[in-house]
Amino acid sequence: MAVLVVSLPRSVDGPGTSAAREPPALPDKLSPAEQDLSEQIAALGEGFDGEAGLAFRDNQTGRIIHYQGDALYPQQSVSKLWVAMAALAQASAGELDLQDSVTIRRADLTVFYQPIRSIVRQQGSYTTDYADLLSRALTRSDNTANDVLLRRVGGPEAVQAWLNGAGLGAIRFGTDERTKQSAIAGLEWSQAFSYGGKFFDARDRVPDARRRAAFEGYLSAPMDGASPVLMAVALGRLAEGNLLDTVSTELLLSTLEETRSGPKRLKGGLPDGWTIAHKTGTGQYFGGEQSGYNDVGILTAPDGRTYTVVAMIRRTSAPNGQRMELMQELVRAVGRYHEVAKAPAAGA
Repeated sequence: MAVLVVSLPRSVDGPGTSAAREPPALPDKLSPAEQDLSEQIAALGEGFDGEAGLAFRDNQTGRIIHYQGDALYPQQSVSKLWVAMAALAQASAGELDLQDSVTIRRADLTVFYQPIRSIVRQQGSYTTDYADLLSRALTRSDNTANDVLLRRVGGPEAVQAWLNGAGLGAIRFGTDERTKQSAIAGLEWSQAFSYGGKFFDARDRVPDARRRAAFEGYLSAPMDGASPVLMAVALGRLAEGNLLDTVSTELLLSTLEETRSGPKRLKGGLPDGWTIAHKTGTGQYFGGEQSGYNDVGILTAPDGRTYTVVAMIRRTSAPNGQRMELMQELVRAVGRYHEVAKAPAAGA
C-alpha cells in the first residue's frame, strides 16, 4: 500500500541549513485526490516486476505519498546531484569559481558513459571550466566530468559533509565512479579500464561467485543509498529555494531541465504544457537483472504548481519498456492528481 507522510517539514530557515520550522497542521486523513493518488501509486508498485520505490511530494502542501519509499535504494548517477549542489554552495561562498579553467587528460578518464573521452582521444586533452563540467555531469551524465568536479569540491567526504549540513545526512553520497563501479563488479580500479572495452573485459574475467557477492552486497547495502522519501524531500526543498541561494537554485533547475538522458523515463509521461527538471541513474547489469534504474525530478504544471516525483528501482529483470512505463504512469497519475487538487484553489 502507498503511505502518506504528514510529519516532514515543508521548509527550512534558509539555504544550506538543517533547522526545520514546524510543519503545518495537517489532517491524518487523506483527501479524495490524495487517496486516489495513493491507490494509483500502490498499484504501480505492486504490479511492477522488480523492487521499486516510488515517492511523490506536493510542494504546495509538503504532503508526501510513497510506495516502499523509506528503504535505501542505489542512486547511481542520481548522486551527481549532490556533487553539483556542493559545488554551487562553494561557489556562493566564494570558495569555488565555476569559471576557473580545468584541463581533462587521459589520466582523468573514468568508466562507462563519458562523452568527454572522445574529445580527449581526438585532441589529447580538453580544456574547459567547472561550469561546463557541472552541466555535462547533469545533462549528459558524463562520469569523467562529474569525477573531476568532485575532486575540485574536496572529494566524497566534502559532498557528504554538505549533505549532513543540509539536514540530508541519511542520503549516502558514496564515492567516485571509478571506485564505485569497480567495487560493484568485484574489481579494483586500474586506469587502463578507462579506454576501450578493458573494464568490460576485466569484469568478464571476474569469477561468477565473486561478482555475485559484490553485486548482492551493493544492492543490500548500497554505498550510494538513498530513500525515495528523503529524495522527494530534498528535491522539494530545492524547488522551494531552501537548499541553495536563489541564483544557484535557478541555475541548477534550468540545467536539470536540459537533461538529455532518460527521455522516455519520467519525461515520457509529461502531460502537455508541463516541464520537468530531472536526473537519471542507471546501474550495472548482472545475471539477468538490472540494478539501480532511476529517475527523480521536479514537475511544473502550466499554472506554476510543482510536484516532486521519485522512481527508484533497486533491481529488476523487467525489460526497459516496462521500467519506463512505470515511470511514465507515475507522472501521468500526478497530472491527474493536479487537475483535482487545484480545483479548490481555483474555486476560492
